[in-house]
Amino acid sequence: MSEATGSPEPGSGPALLGPAEVRELAERLGVSPTKKLGQNFVIDPNTVRKIVRLAGVTAGDHVIEIGPGLGSLTLGITEAGAEVTAVEIDHRLAAELPATVRAMQPAAAERFRVIRSDALELTADMIAELPTPPELLVANLPYNVSVPILMELLELIPELRGGLVMVQAEVGYRIAAQPGSKEYGAPSAKAAWYGPWRIAGTVSRRIFWPVPGVDSVLVGYQRLDAPRGTVTERDTTFELINAAFAQRRKMLRQSLQPVLGPLDAVVRVLESAGIDPTLRAEQLSVEDFLAITRAR
Repeated sequence: MSEATGSPEPGSGPALLGPAEVRELAERLGVSPTKKLGQNFVIDPNTVRKIVRLAGVTAGDHVIEIGPGLGSLTLGITEAGAEVTAVEIDHRLAAELPATVRAMQPAAAERFRVIRSDALELTADMIAELPTPPELLVANLPYNVSVPILMELLELIPELRGGLVMVQAEVGYRIAAQPGSKEYGAPSAKAAWYGPWRIAGTVSRRIFWPVPGVDSVLVGYQRLDAPRGTVTERDTTFELINAAFAQRRKMLRQSLQPVLGPLDAVVRVLESAGIDPTLRAEQLSVEDFLAITRAR
């Protein structure tokens, strides 16, 4: 470590953070991982490189990373030659990240920037200020807000062509679930609006510090070549999805009344869309919900 900065000397060690480096950085910054921020720091370089590889990151890509923490995954992405925009809510971590990148990978410093913000408070203006729009999302998402963050980014950055996120296993299986499965729900249908999702791999609890009490999975997606529908159609479709899954045990002719009106109106719209009014929410794909939107 450099006495002046407390960071590793340039070129003096590995290009990625291991357990010792992560704990030393955290101690120096006075950072204790908190459940409130969903912080679990990755301490295994092999897992970091696996994530970057599975995400398909290549030199020249512009990656947006949410919740970089101490920079474990960040360094894996920059090591692959990509440009990285990291969004970090913790002011201490956000301030230290550029120094960590400079110390561990000096040549990558020009390809790295930090946005100090809550990911749920990102705006289109913030993204527009970047030299180029991000095209890949790669992140270890905070467990407690992973789905809201994911939906926010997919809506906010239409230029994203794909990504890979690490989330709590239960959440990951829900996001990638198909109609008719027990995990399928509103997050599954909404995520599918943007493209197909898959479980790309599992992650051991032991690669985190502190060790979480839940398992994690890697969930990947590829955005559709063309939008599934207009922004207005998406908003209406999501409204239908919310209503249907809010009363998922009820038939659609009942659960969709808050959006489509009286029973006879609901039945008329559903039949016009080619949807059986006695079906339930978990039996419909996002294409089915879009058909209902267009039949209104």
